[in-house]
Amino acid sequence: MKHIITTVLLCLSLTAAWAQYNILPRPSQLTPGKGELVITSRTTVGAPTDERWSHVARLFADQLATASGLKVKMTNGKGTITFQPSKDASLGPEGYKLNVTPKQILIEATTAKGAFYGMQSLLQLLPVEVFSPQAVSGVKWAVPAVSVRDVPRYEYRGMHLDVARHFMPVDFIKKYIDLMALHKQNQFHWHLTEDQGWRIEIKKYPKLTEIGSKRKETMMGHYGDKKWDGQPYGGFYTQDEVREVVKYAQDRFVNVIPEIEMPGHSVAALAAYPQYGNNPDKIYEVSTTWGVMDDIYMPHEETFLFLQDILTEVIDLFPSEYIHIGGDEAPKKQWKESRFAQELIKKHDLKDEHGLQSYFIQRIDKFITSKGRKMIGWDEILEGGLSPNAIVMSWRGTEGGIAAAKERHQAIMTPGGFCYLDHYQADPKTQPVAFGGFTDLAKSYSYEPTPTELSAEEAKYILGVQGNVWTEYMKTPAYVEYMVWPRAIALAEVGWTPKDKKDFEDFSKRWDVHKKRLDLLKVNYFGAPINDQFQYQWPLKKAAKK
Repeated sequence: MKHIITTVLLCLSLTAAWAQYNILPRPSQLTPGKGELVITSRTTVGAPTDERWSHVARLFADQLATASGLKVKMTNGKGTITFQPSKDASLGPEGYKLNVTPKQILIEATTAKGAFYGMQSLLQLLPVEVFSPQAVSGVKWAVPAVSVRDVPRYEYRGMHLDVARHFMPVDFIKKYIDLMALHKQNQFHWHLTEDQGWRIEIKKYPKLTEIGSKRKETMMGHYGDKKWDGQPYGGFYTQDEVREVVKYAQDRFVNVIPEIEMPGHSVAALAAYPQYGNNPDKIYEVSTTWGVMDDIYMPHEETFLFLQDILTEVIDLFPSEYIHIGGDEAPKKQWKESRFAQELIKKHDLKDEHGLQSYFIQRIDKFITSKGRKMIGWDEILEGGLSPNAIVMSWRGTEGGIAAAKERHQAIMTPGGFCYLDHYQADPKTQPVAFGGFTDLAKSYSYEPTPTELSAEEAKYILGVQGNVWTEYMKTPAYVEYMVWPRAIALAEVGWTPKDKKDFEDFSKRWDVHKKRLDLLKVNYFGAPINDQFQYQWPLKKAAKK
């Protein structure tokens, strides 16, 4: 009996100890320590003189100063809190070690990026008030003693945002990136063009934004409701604004991946430049309905030159290793009816229209590769044969990722059932209008990105996981936040934390604490207190269609 009581008390003690470490995503290894380090006005923050390392240290010191009013001193080299390069190659480019004792805090990493992730964990070890936008009094700024060794499971941990259906302001894009960085996500997939709007300035083709960025009205409610608001809608990012966002993301170690859709989802571009469509006599209008359109690019040489010109400007704006070209949902009806397309199929001995799409994608892949970049496409690019250098983004389930990995092509897993954050997350009768389906927090958290169908060697081609945010039904930033958080945090843990360390019950407990941080950051997450600054575009319905 005495042994049982001792065991129970030990378990309760460990549970109480772990309650201090509410880090999201959960670290690979965490060992509780004894005592705590209290930050005071005498605390110093040390880092190497290297610009990126000192930048990380400054980010920490600035956030601490904002919330606490403590003006900690920055120093070169060692301080009370030290950011220090490590020679431990097993940490990789993004891993870190964080050691807290009552006397000092040491964050070690092989790169400034790893140190940045260590800094994010350190912030989460502090009282939640450290995320306050203004000084808070009466808080003891203490960090519990702990030893952390943390390395991400996957190298690609992404979040997507569609700004073509509904345009999002630059300030919100920055906030989105901040929240990604807080949760150690490193790839921002910026979906910039669609049938319903072209959102990026291209100097050589000004009509893309003069005409393509505007639609005469927008659908209301579900697609089946067939209702429109009658209000003109538009918006685009200047090249200077794009540079501003890219720089902001770089400062937070987030890579920005642009997506320029082709050959389908191109109505907005064709409204501006109809000569690149299959019917040059047609009068195109930027689409006011959601869904898949028959209008796609004609694969003649002038079209490829047009797209290469666009991609040249895009590549100059985005230093990203990856360039996304869409490649999804491209109906072949117009190519089947086109004499030119049919002759092209015969000329290049292609099997059919799917082969023609593969030819189209390969041409673009070759161009992007010539610029020293890597092309990503949705899993439809597998149809007709996979382009030599392509990376597949698997969204229609996991089959596309499996097929790509078996062909020794890299794949990013983002299946709709787990990773599409435009799905309902609660009973539709209680929610604003959403796309449909049902993906709650537990389901997103349960996702396993590496398919069991793959061998150990094939599994190496799975780069990681991404959450996708399509905005047909998300007109405001507040509604985007409502749909994204906390499901995106669940996917962040899926991408970072070792499979055997995942535990939804434990995640839920950490989320209960973490939501207080998001309250201070004014994030309108699912379940957040609603107030005047958080307005939904669509009213709640008594009964919403699925």
